[in-house]
Amino acid sequence: MLTIEAAGGGRNLTYALLEAVGKSIVAGRFDSNPFPTEADLAKQYAVSRSVTREAVKMLTAKGLLAARPRKGTTVQPSRAWNLFDPDVLRWMMERNFSLELLRYFNELRHAIEPMAAALAAQSATLEGIARVKAAYQRMLDAETGRDEPLEADTAFHIAILEASNNPFYAQLGDMVSIALKTSIRFTNRVKGASIAKPPARR
Repeated sequence: MLTIEAAGGGRNLTYALLEAVGKSIVAGRFDSNPFPTEADLAKQYAVSRSVTREAVKMLTAKGLLAARPRKGTTVQPSRAWNLFDPDVLRWMMERNFSLELLRYFNELRHAIEPMAAALAAQSATLEGIARVKAAYQRMLDAETGRDEPLEADTAFHIAILEASNNPFYAQLGDMVSIALKTSIRFTNRVKGASIAKPPARR
């Protein structure tokens, strides 16, 4: 029997089950195995049927599962997953963050961020401009150790999206935040490896 930990009652327990099962799906646990029934999931994770049912509904809404008559609930191929869903994107990156995934994300950024910046320059509200300035100041502070560089960088990108005054761009904030943080960690790790000093010669 698997166990999940959650504080605060049934709703948090639902999210804990969502996290556990979602990660398992993205990790490929059910690629060659049938997805369990709700009764089996409830038994495996020691949760109620109502908690299981709600978690399955949420996974279905994210495109990871599909319920069909006579076939029950099945795992969807990755092409059907909602990649703009922050949970799905995070699970994918935690599973296997690759150079190919980094390329896909950078291609998306190059498509949307310049236009978002142009829109922000044209139609940002005073509040939006203030947020961009505050986020930029955080980046300056991060250079002197007064702020966390990764958080400051991410905040600046999100401020630009929100200042575009376009609700579609603004809603990309969560997706950009998760993907940007992961890619920055990855590139910083590569940079650190590339500038590492060679061992001293004897």
